[in-house]
Amino acid sequence: MKKIIHSDQAPKAVGPYSQAVEAGGVLYVSGQLPVNPADGSIPETIEAQTAQSLDNIGAILKEAGYGFEHVVKSTVLLADMNDFAAMNAVYAQYYSSDMPARVCYQVAQLPMGAKVEIETVAVK
Repeated sequence: MKKIIHSDQAPKAVGPYSQAVEAGGVLYVSGQLPVNPADGSIPETIEAQTAQSLDNIGAILKEAGYGFEHVVKSTVLLADMNDFAAMNAVYAQYYSSDMPARVCYQVAQLPMGAKVEIETVAVK
């Protein structure tokens, strides 16, 4: 059975999908854009955007009773691979030990003109 997860501390979905779905002890967090849930704004820099995306993930994890320590896989989508090092520096502040598996792709374009989007899978 699946359980839909929603946090008011993360932005609402911008399409027909859930922020996260928990099924069989696994939490699947949809790609999180760097949207501030309070006002809908997107920060300018890749560093601030990465932090906002990860803060949004953190809010969803918390709502579901998980934390960053439960994350086993992340997918990072970048609008420009030249932002990899800057994104990585911020990402490392959220995952300092027992890092999850990860893949990072450059994509042609992200919704809302974002520079980064991050999806996550967590397991208890």
